[in-house]
Amino acid sequence: MVGGLAPTLEKGAGMQSKAHWERVYTTKAATGVSWFQEHARESVRLIAQTGAAKDAGLIDVGGGASTLVDDLLCGGYSNLTVLDLSEAALSTAKLRLGSRANEVTWRVGDVTRVDLPRHAYDVWHDRAVFHFLTQREEREAYVRAVLHAVRPGGHVIVATFADDGPDRCSGLPVMRYSADGLHAEFGVSFTLLKQQREEHRTPVGAVQKFLYCLCRKGPEQAS
Repeated sequence: MVGGLAPTLEKGAGMQSKAHWERVYTTKAATGVSWFQEHARESVRLIAQTGAAKDAGLIDVGGGASTLVDDLLCGGYSNLTVLDLSEAALSTAKLRLGSRANEVTWRVGDVTRVDLPRHAYDVWHDRAVFHFLTQREEREAYVRAVLHAVRPGGHVIVATFADDGPDRCSGLPVMRYSADGLHAEFGVSFTLLKQQREEHRTPVGAVQKFLYCLCRKGPEQAS
Protein backbone atom coordinates (compact mmCIF):
# COMPACT_ATOMS: atom_id res chain seq x y z
CA MET A 1 0.00 0.00 0.00
CA VAL A 2 0.99 3.65 -0.18
CA GLY A 3 4.00 4.15 2.04
CA GLY A 4 3.53 5.76 5.44
CA LEU A 5 -0.08 4.84 6.11
CA ALA A 6 0.43 3.24 9.50
CA PRO A 7 2.76 5.89 11.00
CA THR A 8 0.15 8.63 10.49
CA LEU A 9 -2.23 6.92 12.92
CA GLU A 10 -2.02 6.65 16.66
CA LYS A 11 -0.40 3.36 17.60
CA GLY A 12 -2.95 0.87 18.90
CA ALA A 13 -6.03 2.77 17.73
CA GLY A 14 -6.91 0.14 15.14
CA MET A 15 -6.71 -2.71 17.62
CA GLN A 16 -8.94 -0.87 20.09
CA SER A 17 -11.48 -0.41 17.33
CA LYS A 18 -11.16 -4.06 16.34
CA ALA A 19 -11.91 -5.12 19.91
CA HIS A 20 -15.05 -2.98 19.86
CA TRP A 21 -16.37 -4.54 16.66
CA GLU A 22 -15.51 -8.08 17.68
CA ARG A 23 -17.50 -7.46 20.85
CA VAL A 24 -20.46 -6.11 18.86
CA TYR A 25 -20.61 -9.10 16.54
CA THR A 26 -20.13 -11.68 19.28
CA THR A 27 -22.80 -10.23 21.58
CA LYS A 28 -25.49 -9.16 19.09
CA ALA A 29 -27.26 -10.92 16.26
CA ALA A 30 -26.31 -9.56 12.84
CA THR A 31 -30.00 -8.85 12.23
CA GLY A 32 -30.23 -6.81 15.41
CA VAL A 33 -27.57 -4.16 14.82
CA SER A 34 -28.87 -0.73 13.87
CA TRP A 35 -27.33 -0.76 10.38
CA PHE A 36 -28.86 -4.11 9.35
CA GLN A 37 -30.58 -4.22 5.96
CA GLU A 38 -32.42 -7.26 4.65
CA HIS A 39 -31.37 -6.09 1.19
CA ALA A 40 -28.88 -3.32 0.35
CA ARG A 41 -31.08 -1.86 -2.39
CA GLU A 42 -29.57 1.62 -2.61
CA SER A 43 -26.04 0.23 -2.75
CA VAL A 44 -26.95 -2.30 -5.43
CA ARG A 45 -28.63 0.41 -7.48
CA LEU A 46 -25.61 2.72 -7.32
CA ILE A 47 -23.20 -0.09 -8.14
CA ALA A 48 -25.30 -0.91 -11.21
CA GLN A 49 -25.19 2.76 -12.22
CA THR A 50 -21.39 2.64 -12.40
CA GLY A 51 -21.75 0.36 -15.42
CA ALA A 52 -19.12 -1.99 -14.01
CA ALA A 53 -18.96 -5.38 -15.70
CA LYS A 54 -20.08 -8.42 -13.73
CA ASP A 55 -16.47 -9.57 -13.45
CA ALA A 56 -15.15 -6.14 -12.43
CA GLY A 57 -13.19 -5.96 -9.18
CA LEU A 58 -15.48 -4.76 -6.39
CA ILE A 59 -14.59 -4.28 -2.74
CA ASP A 60 -17.08 -3.76 0.08
CA VAL A 61 -15.19 -1.94 2.83
CA GLY A 62 -16.58 -2.66 6.27
CA GLY A 63 -18.91 -5.19 4.67
CA GLY A 64 -18.86 -7.39 7.75
CA ALA A 65 -22.10 -9.35 8.01
CA SER A 66 -23.86 -7.12 5.45
CA THR A 67 -26.21 -8.77 2.96
CA LEU A 68 -24.78 -6.69 0.10
CA VAL A 69 -22.47 -9.53 -0.88
CA ASP A 70 -25.51 -11.86 -1.12
CA ASP A 71 -27.30 -9.37 -3.38
CA LEU A 72 -24.24 -8.94 -5.60
CA LEU A 73 -23.67 -12.68 -5.98
CA CYS A 74 -27.32 -13.11 -6.89
CA GLY A 75 -26.88 -10.29 -9.41
CA GLY A 76 -24.08 -12.15 -11.16
CA TYR A 77 -21.05 -10.25 -9.84
CA SER A 78 -18.12 -12.62 -9.63
CA ASN A 79 -15.02 -10.70 -8.45
CA LEU A 80 -15.97 -9.63 -4.95
CA THR A 81 -13.85 -8.74 -1.92
CA VAL A 82 -15.27 -8.03 1.54
CA LEU A 83 -13.01 -6.24 4.04
CA ASP A 84 -13.83 -5.83 7.72
CA LEU A 85 -12.08 -5.37 11.06
CA SER A 86 -14.20 -8.09 12.66
CA GLU A 87 -13.50 -11.75 12.01
CA ALA A 88 -16.78 -12.56 13.76
CA ALA A 89 -18.73 -10.39 11.31
CA LEU A 90 -17.12 -12.04 8.30
CA SER A 91 -17.74 -15.48 9.79
CA THR A 92 -21.43 -14.63 10.05
CA ALA A 93 -21.56 -13.69 6.38
CA LYS A 94 -19.68 -16.82 5.33
CA LEU A 95 -22.01 -19.06 7.32
CA ARG A 96 -25.05 -17.39 5.80
CA LEU A 97 -23.71 -17.80 2.25
CA GLY A 98 -22.74 -21.44 2.69
CA SER A 99 -20.81 -22.82 -0.28
CA ARG A 100 -21.12 -19.50 -2.12
CA ALA A 101 -18.73 -17.98 0.42
CA ASN A 102 -15.96 -19.64 -1.57
CA GLU A 103 -16.74 -17.25 -4.45
CA VAL A 104 -15.71 -14.23 -2.36
CA THR A 105 -12.31 -12.95 -1.17
CA TRP A 106 -12.52 -12.20 2.55
CA ARG A 107 -10.05 -9.81 4.20
CA VAL A 108 -9.70 -8.98 7.89
CA GLY A 109 -8.11 -5.61 8.53
CA ASP A 110 -8.31 -1.88 9.16
CA VAL A 111 -8.88 -0.05 5.88
CA THR A 112 -6.46 2.70 6.93
CA ARG A 113 -3.67 0.15 7.40
CA VAL A 114 -4.39 -2.98 5.38
CA ASP A 115 -2.22 -3.83 2.38
CA LEU A 116 -4.56 -3.76 -0.61
CA PRO A 117 -3.42 -4.48 -4.17
CA ARG A 118 -2.74 -1.47 -6.38
CA HIS A 119 -5.46 -0.51 -8.87
CA ALA A 120 -7.28 -3.80 -8.25
CA TYR A 121 -10.82 -2.48 -7.88
CA ASP A 122 -13.25 -0.97 -10.34
CA VAL A 123 -15.78 -0.20 -7.59
CA TRP A 124 -15.12 0.69 -3.95
CA HIS A 125 -18.19 0.55 -1.71
CA ASP A 126 -18.43 1.69 1.90
CA ARG A 127 -21.64 2.01 3.87
CA ALA A 128 -20.96 3.43 7.33
CA VAL A 129 -17.21 3.05 7.80
CA PHE A 130 -15.94 6.47 6.78
CA HIS A 131 -18.18 8.34 9.22
CA PHE A 132 -16.45 6.58 12.15
CA LEU A 133 -13.15 8.24 11.18
CA THR A 134 -13.30 11.27 13.44
CA GLN A 135 -9.60 12.14 13.22
CA ARG A 136 -8.26 13.91 10.15
CA GLU A 137 -5.26 11.58 9.98
CA GLU A 138 -7.59 8.58 9.74
CA ARG A 139 -9.57 10.15 6.92
CA GLU A 140 -6.43 11.09 5.02
CA ALA A 141 -5.14 7.51 5.34
CA TYR A 142 -8.49 6.20 4.08
CA VAL A 143 -8.36 8.43 1.01
CA ARG A 144 -4.81 7.31 0.30
CA ALA A 145 -6.04 3.72 0.43
CA VAL A 146 -8.74 4.54 -2.13
CA LEU A 147 -6.25 6.27 -4.41
CA HIS A 148 -3.96 3.26 -4.20
CA ALA A 149 -6.52 0.48 -4.62
CA VAL A 150 -9.04 1.88 -7.12
CA ARG A 151 -8.05 1.96 -10.77
CA PRO A 152 -8.11 5.30 -12.65
CA GLY A 153 -11.65 5.82 -13.89
CA GLY A 154 -13.04 3.51 -11.22
CA HIS A 155 -15.96 4.41 -8.99
CA VAL A 156 -16.22 5.06 -5.27
CA ILE A 157 -19.50 4.80 -3.35
CA VAL A 158 -19.42 6.06 0.23
CA ALA A 159 -22.44 6.28 2.52
CA THR A 160 -22.32 8.13 5.84
CA PHE A 161 -24.83 9.65 8.19
CA ALA A 162 -26.24 12.79 6.59
CA ASP A 163 -25.70 16.21 8.13
CA ASP A 164 -29.06 15.85 9.88
CA GLY A 165 -28.45 12.23 10.86
CA PRO A 166 -27.39 10.74 14.22
CA ASP A 167 -24.17 11.89 15.86
CA ARG A 168 -23.37 8.47 17.33
CA CYS A 169 -23.52 4.86 16.13
CA SER A 170 -22.86 1.67 18.09
CA GLY A 171 -21.92 3.85 21.06
CA LEU A 172 -19.21 5.68 19.11
CA PRO A 173 -19.10 9.29 17.87
CA VAL A 174 -19.38 9.77 14.12
CA MET A 175 -18.93 12.50 11.54
CA ARG A 176 -21.98 13.74 9.62
CA TYR A 177 -21.73 15.02 6.07
CA SER A 178 -23.38 17.01 3.33
CA ALA A 179 -22.58 15.92 -0.21
CA ASP A 180 -20.17 18.82 -0.69
CA GLY A 181 -18.49 18.15 2.64
CA LEU A 182 -18.03 14.45 1.92
CA HIS A 183 -16.71 15.12 -1.58
CA ALA A 184 -14.26 17.67 -0.16
CA GLU A 185 -12.73 14.98 2.05
CA PHE A 186 -11.72 13.06 -1.09
CA GLY A 187 -10.46 16.04 -3.05
CA VAL A 188 -9.85 16.96 -6.66
CA SER A 189 -8.87 13.43 -7.69
CA PHE A 190 -12.56 12.50 -7.55
CA THR A 191 -15.57 13.80 -9.46
CA LEU A 192 -18.92 13.74 -7.67
CA LEU A 193 -21.40 12.09 -10.03
CA LYS A 194 -24.42 11.55 -7.83
CA GLN A 195 -25.70 12.08 -4.32
CA GLN A 196 -28.61 10.26 -2.75
CA ARG A 197 -30.26 10.45 0.65
CA GLU A 198 -31.81 7.45 2.36
CA GLU A 199 -33.96 7.11 5.46
CA HIS A 200 -32.87 3.82 6.96
CA ARG A 201 -35.20 2.20 9.46
CA THR A 202 -33.37 0.26 12.15
CA PRO A 203 -34.62 -3.08 13.51
CA VAL A 204 -36.23 -1.23 16.46
CA GLY A 205 -37.99 1.25 14.17
CA ALA A 206 -35.78 4.32 14.52
CA VAL A 207 -34.98 6.35 11.41
CA GLN A 208 -31.37 7.12 10.48
CA LYS A 209 -30.70 9.60 7.68
CA PHE A 210 -27.91 8.48 5.35
CA LEU A 211 -26.12 10.23 2.51
CA TYR A 212 -24.68 8.25 -0.41
CA CYS A 213 -22.12 9.80 -2.75
CA LEU A 214 -21.00 8.22 -6.02
CA CYS A 215 -17.68 9.53 -7.33
CA ARG A 216 -15.38 8.67 -10.20
CA LYS A 217 -11.64 8.56 -9.68
CA GLY A 218 -9.67 10.63 -12.16
CA PRO A 219 -6.52 9.66 -14.07
CA GLU A 220 -3.25 9.10 -12.27
CA GLN A 221 -1.33 12.30 -11.62
CA ALA A 222 2.27 12.46 -12.77
CA SER A 223 4.65 12.33 -9.82
